Order: sequence, then structure tokens, then C-alpha cells
Amino acid sequence: MRKYLKVAALTMACVMVLTGCGSRTREAMETVTQTAETETVVETVPETETETESVEEETLSVIGEREVVDGQMQSYLTGEWKDEEVVTRRPIAVMIPNNAQAMPQYGLSSASIIYEAPVEGRITRLMGIFEDFDELDHIGPVRSSRDYFVYTAMGYQAIYCNWGLAVPYVADLINSDAVQNISAGVEGIEQPADEAFGRISRPGYATEFTGYLFIDGLMEAVDRLGYDWEYDEEFVPQLTFAADGVRAEYPDAQEVTVIRPGGTEENSGGYGAYNPWFEYNSEDHLYYRFQDGEAQIDERTGEQLAVSNVILQYCHGEVRDSHDYLAFGVHGVGTALVFTDGKVIPASWSRMEGDGVPPKFYDADGNEIVFNQGKTWICNIWEEFSDSVEFE
Repeated sequence: MRKYLKVAALTMACVMVLTGCGSRTREAMETVTQTAETETVVETVPETETETESVEEETLSVIGEREVVDGQMQSYLTGEWKDEEVVTRRPIAVMIPNNAQAMPQYGLSSASIIYEAPVEGRITRLMGIFEDFDELDHIGPVRSSRDYFVYTAMGYQAIYCNWGLAVPYVADLINSDAVQNISAGVEGIEQPADEAFGRISRPGYATEFTGYLFIDGLMEAVDRLGYDWEYDEEFVPQLTFAADGVRAEYPDAQEVTVIRPGGTEENSGGYGAYNPWFEYNSEDHLYYRFQDGEAQIDERTGEQLAVSNVILQYCHGEVRDSHDYLAFGVHGVGTALVFTDGKVIPASWSRMEGDGVPPKFYDADGNEIVFNQGKTWICNIWEEFSDSVEFE
């Protein structure tokens, strides 16, 4: 059965538990299936069924402190084993257009986390969080910034990469000491990094969709600007991942195979003019991305984009001016829907520790949600258009 969810910030009981604030209650999230009873179950295969071993495996069910084994360590962004120098290096956050004129994008499947949010005209823009980019020659096309993307990147301690005008709502932030950015030399950028960007011929494409971030130039610019590649001691990983060899399952949660963050053409909302959706494949446990009626492909690999987890993070949004520039609240608390292993888990998010800490996601009992290892796609949903979200 198709479900339409109406979601508003500060409404779920779990949000009120987290914040201690129940005075601003609005319309509550509709119950999906037995929300209060939803629990994380980690599937394990113990050699024996002793009580001692069951307790021990429960403590090992999620990734805790990372350790280096044979030169590799588990990623903070995906939970997967990668080279130590990759996962201990600050990631880059790259702004990538998502409208039809930009397709296909190059290198996007290498991002560990992809953020998607509306911009003017009700199209969406993407921000890829890349930690493993050494084998890429370039990424893109690359477009301009919005401040809510910058604030999101700051939660990962990411070096922020964009090419375009620094509109009035972004210039002060992106040029501040709080943001280390690699930006093309356009209006509003005080420390341009032109060596990191270049154009690639794309016959039939407008010039604005021919600009790319080149990795060799990126490395040169980071060195010239004196940016540090290492996380600082205050770094906080965002997601809690299931341990190796196990899956986080939610047996009481509703099964979902199709997610439409912006609804359908008949029920279109504020989330993209190209009707994006995800389809779950139970064989490989991945969510495959579609847009504008067809599979969304990475030009580099020729393969369809796919992730292990999808999050719909509901945010307060506003139209700022006559140019339709938007603002989104990516701090504070709110509601969310988490999709993993073919299930939907009603959730809340909280980001109360400042710009340098990403939002955390919690179940109805206030426990951190356990995600399955792999890539994650996070959709910032404008609360005003929550009725348009569909899944089935």
C-alpha cells in the first residue's frame, strides 16, 4: 500500500524525549507500523547458542572504535574497510548540479554520502562527500554553493568545493575562517583556487555545465592554501554502522521497495522537477536511483547510482527573495524517515552541538539507528511539501 507521510519538526515523541521540549507540538507523524515497538535486530550466526556468546555478539554488533588492520581501517562515512590514509583524511564536499542539462554526472558513484536538497526553481542540487577520490581524474560538473550545503559540509569537517557566484547569503560564510574551501575565482570568493578547476568539452551543453574539479589541481590548491588534511580531535562520525558480517534489520517495520522523495508527476511537491525515486533490490540490499523517467548513471562507470541507505531528513524551509533563493534549517531537531534493508523506520534527527557536528538519527525510543554498511543518500525534505513524499 502506498503511504503519504505528513511530517513536521518537533512532533514525534522521540524528538520531545531528546529535546525535553513538548510545548510546541504540531501535527504528529503518521504511524507507519508499530513505531513504538520498532527495534534493531542484528542477524548473526553464532557457532553455539550459549547465553554468554549471545551477549558477546550483541556488544560486537556495531562498529565502535576503529583500529588499523593490515594498513586498512573502517570508514567513518560507510563503515567499509579502506586504506588507512583514505579514511583518516578529511573528505571533500563537491557541489554537483542535478538538472537534466547536467546529466550524466562524472564520478558521483565514488561519493560515500550524497546530499540532495532543493534550490531555486524546485530543481535539486547534490553535494557529494568524497573520501576515496585518488583514482578519479575529475568530478563534476561543479556548480555554485548554497549556505545550507556549506553548513552540512562543516559537520563532516569537509573541504568545500564549488564553482559559481557566491550569492549574498553564502559569501560571508564561505569566506570565513570556519570554512576551508576550494572555489573557482568568481565574484564573492576571496581566496580563489583556479588551479583546481577546468572545462571539458561537452558539445550541446551550456557552458555552466562544462566546469569540473580536477583532483591534481585540488591537491595543489589545498597545499598552497595551507589546509590540513587530517580530522581534528573533535571530529564526530555521523552514522552508527552494523559490524562486519551482520545486517541491521527492523522486523516490525514496514517493508518498502520504492521511495519517491518528491512524489510523482501527479502529486509533485518541492523536491525536484525531475521526479527522482529509489527502488530497493532485495538481492544485493541496494537502493537504485532513478530520475526523469530513467536510471541515473555515473558517466565514469556507466553504471546506475546505488546506495545502501536512504534518509529523508525533514527541514524547515523558506523562500528568501524574489529570485526564489531558499533557506533550510539544518541545525536543531526534526523528524526523518530512514530506509535500510528494505524497511522504513520513523526517526528523528538532532544537531544541537554546533556547525562542526553532523546530525544524528534516532528511533522512537531515542536510540541511535544502526545503519547497514555502505553508501548513504540523504534527502533534505522541505517540510511544507511533506505531503508529496511517497513510498510503497
